Amino acid sequence: MASTVADPVSRAKREANVVTTGSKYQPWMPRIWHGMSASAWYGLLWRNRFAVSPSRWAMVLIVCVISVCNSLARLVQTLLYGRKIARTEITEAPIFIVGHWRSGTTMLHELLVLDPRHAYPDTYACFCPNHFLISGRLIPWWLKYLMPARRPMDNMPMGWDCPQEDEFALLCTGIPSPYLKFAFPNHPPPCPEYLDLKGVSPRGLARWKRGFVWFLKCLTFRNPKRIVLKSPPHTARIDVLLELFPDARFVHIVRDPCAVFPSTVKTWKRFYRDHGAQVPKFEGLQEHVFSTFERMYAAFEASRPRIDPSRLCEVRYEDLVEDPVGRIRAVYEQLGLDGFDEVLPAIEQYAARTAGYQTNRHELAPETQEEVDRRWGPFMRKYGYVSEPAGR
Repeated sequence: MASTVADPVSRAKREANVVTTGSKYQPWMPRIWHGMSASAWYGLLWRNRFAVSPSRWAMVLIVCVISVCNSLARLVQTLLYGRKIARTEITEAPIFIVGHWRSGTTMLHELLVLDPRHAYPDTYACFCPNHFLISGRLIPWWLKYLMPARRPMDNMPMGWDCPQEDEFALLCTGIPSPYLKFAFPNHPPPCPEYLDLKGVSPRGLARWKRGFVWFLKCLTFRNPKRIVLKSPPHTARIDVLLELFPDARFVHIVRDPCAVFPSTVKTWKRFYRDHGAQVPKFEGLQEHVFSTFERMYAAFEASRPRIDPSRLCEVRYEDLVEDPVGRIRAVYEQLGLDGFDEVLPAIEQYAARTAGYQTNRHELAPETQEEVDRRWGPFMRKYGYVSEPAGR
């Protein structure tokens, strides 16, 4: 008689074949890799010895074709605008939103870019950085029906024109990134040194700086305003960001680690399933989340003394959700940003529109709660998060 207990391996495979729409795995749906250049995509496959799961080959082959188109389009964009981009000056240092994944960086980003004096990298620019200047008015219109209306991990709105992480842009241009883990989730984390840029070779670091500044110049060429950027890995890169932009401002957002941990695990599982070239096994995922958090905040706290206090503002996610208008007003005041009254109506409208939003609720197993307390305890004490006793 067949066992009534579901096989965990089979269950994992079934879960891995579910995409954001809840249907069977669909290889034609938009994925991170669809914006990659050919050299970046084929290099990624080569480094991972083409260890693609059979059910993912259709997606991989589609990307193989599209990546060639991306490279050709990049050549056209360079021929048309390359010299103009190179001469573009970033006159105002960016505002960087930093903080761990699932800490509210997206909400904070959306609020700050309501200011019409601010520019930002949208989803299309970040996913198609090789040619968004020449294709941005046409292709998003054709792809709008393929983009899910909301993010699967937290039900936040999505769209090609929504603000997005610039880390995806670096990834798609071929610059090493911790996000390469999403492609081959069953392999060890690739290039972990690119989380904090510690241990990166001088040549690799120079390449990272060139690629990052080039993308910002492309954004500035399109819209010459102060750029607001959000990318959690930047939390560990403060030293390099200050080297590039000594006058940069930083908004650091924190959230209760007891919510951050399970939410991050859930998010990584979703990325592995939806974007992976392998059916994920999720081995070592919790340890990866724990250790990445520790490394990120070790780097951030080491760099904190180098930030002018007048150019760093810290926000608790819980306070932002409770009072978006008051928290953003405090950000403007602390960072010396003028014109808050001009953007106040837009912030009030955002607050009214999202007033009923409910965050996901997560339950931690007692042993996981103990591990969070033990390993992230210094962070919790620093920012006033005291967990309840295990077994509550």
